[in-house]
Amino acid sequence: MRIPHFPEAQHPIVRSLATSSDRDLLADFREHPEQGKYFTALFCRYSPLIYALVRHGARSPVQADYLFALTWRHMYHELRGLDPLLVDDEGENSLQSWLVRTAGFCVSQIELPPPEDINYDLQAASPPLWCHLELAMDRLPPLERFVVLMAQTFHWNDTRIAAYLQAEEEMLSPAEVRAALQDGYRQLEQALPADIRAIYLAQRPLAA
Repeated sequence: MRIPHFPEAQHPIVRSLATSSDRDLLADFREHPEQGKYFTALFCRYSPLIYALVRHGARSPVQADYLFALTWRHMYHELRGLDPLLVDDEGENSLQSWLVRTAGFCVSQIELPPPEDINYDLQAASPPLWCHLELAMDRLPPLERFVVLMAQTFHWNDTRIAAYLQAEEEMLSPAEVRAALQDGYRQLEQALPADIRAIYLAQRPLAA
């Protein structure tokens, strides 16, 4: 399996952090949760290594991409509790060693579904964007969250979503579903950190 290329690594925001140490990036990531660039910089720095490790735990490219994303999602949350003062520049206590151990844990513990049951697209949502989209989704009102989820995860159209809602006694027309969907995309995009929007959505906004 070929290691994917992530164009965000060349974004000026990410490149501006190229000389920052792992410890500094980790400290800034923990201290500035309203910004996404620090985690994105760590992701770009170590994504080739982590992908090379996790791909051996999958039997297909689709599973490898999904396992890679799940591993980074796990790391995103675990890094919040990692003390930068305990991270060395190299050796067993380096961030690289921690990432390698964590990737190994994920490979051994995560049970992957069959490829046909995986809806994740690595090229459509790189792991840093995926992590922040999940956090933003939790902030959406129930209706907007539901229609965005159905449209993006199951690719339901407005008519099918409206029919499902009507069966649940939510009397929305397909046009009203479309309006709720567009409003959900706008709210979702606004809930993302500004730097994540700049890195990932400047050329393809969610609400377009």
